[in-house]
Amino acid sequence: MGWLFSHRSRRELIAALIQTDDTEHYQHVTLAHALRGNVLWSVVQSTPKDPAKVAKTVIHCILMQGSGGSWGYKAMDESVQPCYYSCPKSYLTMAPVISPEWREKVLAHHQRRYPQRGVIKEGSQ
Repeated sequence: MGWLFSHRSRRELIAALIQTDDTEHYQHVTLAHALRGNVLWSVVQSTPKDPAKVAKTVIHCILMQGSGGSWGYKAMDESVQPCYYSCPKSYLTMAPVISPEWREKVLAHHQRRYPQRGVIKEGSQ
């Protein structure tokens, strides 16, 4: 997917991206969101209106950019293994694992960035 430019300000774009989206078949609710520069991370729960279907929760990585007086975005989710790893660690527990490899890179990013926080390894408690 390419970039979609549709908002005059960064703030308007963020508000639009995190608002509840009620479509004919689903309701998409942002459970959490965080900004890391011009990367918007969010955890979104999509609940189908058909009771026979199951709700899904997914981590989204949305790149944002300003150009020509408007702001645009490019949306991805964990399934495409985005090459961005600043996702808040707490989000990893909020959605089922889709890409273990990507999540390992997120954890490695946080370990490099915040080594003083340490990592508790299994069996070392």
